[in-house]
Amino acid sequence: MQLTELVAYTNRLLAVENCNDYCPNGLQVQGRSEVQTLIGGVTACQALLDAAIDHQADAILVHHGWLWKNEDPRIVGMKQRRLATLLRHDISLIAYHLPLDAHPELGNNAQLAQRLDLTITGTAGGPSGLVMLGELAEPVSGVEFAARIETRLQRQPLHIAGSDAPVRRLAWCTGAAQSFIETALHEGVDAFLTGEVSEPTVHFARENGLHFFAAGHHATERYGVQALGAHLAAQFPLHFTFIDIDNPV
Repeated sequence: MQLTELVAYTNRLLAVENCNDYCPNGLQVQGRSEVQTLIGGVTACQALLDAAIDHQADAILVHHGWLWKNEDPRIVGMKQRRLATLLRHDISLIAYHLPLDAHPELGNNAQLAQRLDLTITGTAGGPSGLVMLGELAEPVSGVEFAARIETRLQRQPLHIAGSDAPVRRLAWCTGAAQSFIETALHEGVDAFLTGEVSEPTVHFARENGLHFFAAGHHATERYGVQALGAHLAAQFPLHFTFIDIDNPV
């Protein structure tokens, strides 16, 4: 299929025009005009680029692409090597950041809910709705929910038990969204789940009686790209493969 058709469809699907992001969403590096083999991953790191070459990819689909706001714009060092790899092999790079977090079905937050058996009840965090709200079918202890995260995501989370109360209502936002813990508190939930943690987050959870779970930036954001790639492969004549380049953060 045509690269332009694939990108235009995905841009509409994820409503990229409605998102004020830290990077350009959609096509970031243009390669060959036809796409038959699409490789997916969390981050457009060199290891993923090399794996895509091994799979004879026409395009790469990621959550963390390039060209971030306020970064050094010079194409030198690591950035030169990465870009040269794509240009040398005529491979496109397609990236969706916040639009892929927020999509109500294919997004990272929605996909994380499926894996943890969370029923989505709403969103918070302003017009973008980046924070999801939901609940468990039955309340569980904080320790039990941490064990569920470890089993489902294959990553032991950091659990700050700000309360002895069970967990029933939760707010969550994948990645580096620890600053949304205040939003979670205002929503009256029992727990807040994200990928990363900052030093103040621990004190905030303890002093406000919240369970806090940091389950890994990479670990919480593996699923949106997989869902999006599978959707695209069902819609169009292309082959999609997800490659997990692990990251302990």
